[in-house]
Amino acid sequence: MSEIKIYTDGSSRGNPGPGGFGVLLMWNNHRKEISKGFRLTTNNRMELLAVITGLEAITKKDLPVVVYSDSQYVVKAIEEGWLANWIRTDFKGGKKNKDLWTRYYQLSRQMNVKLKWVKGHADNPFNNRCDELATAAADGKHLLIDEAYESGQA
Repeated sequence: MSEIKIYTDGSSRGNPGPGGFGVLLMWNNHRKEISKGFRLTTNNRMELLAVITGLEAITKKDLPVVVYSDSQYVVKAIEEGWLANWIRTDFKGGKKNKDLWTRYYQLSRQMNVKLKWVKGHADNPFNNRCDELATAAADGKHLLIDEAYESGQA
């Protein structure tokens, strides 16, 4: 049984500012790209939303998934147990992005997910493609609204 590989990247033009994310899903010979842009958001939100979007796109929930991200914020929060602590304490102390972290947590409980950090803007062609998708989305004309962020509930 082969694993699903997901490469992700997030971008924002200003922090906060217009932002976007790029996702590349790969399984056997299948490949899918996803990207979206938002008019006002943060880089960390886009990094995390990229991971969530990749996981939500998977239809074969029983396969192992490896997510490659250049965001140490995302990878360390998950792999070093920060998120588990945030969930346990209901994000005490004003931890940001509770809406997205909760969404990720619910998804991850249904799947076998492992995150791995990759160096961004380096020699990984898959990460570089996600960066292209993310920045193009952030620079797009038809930007979506990151409602939780803009309403101050993120």
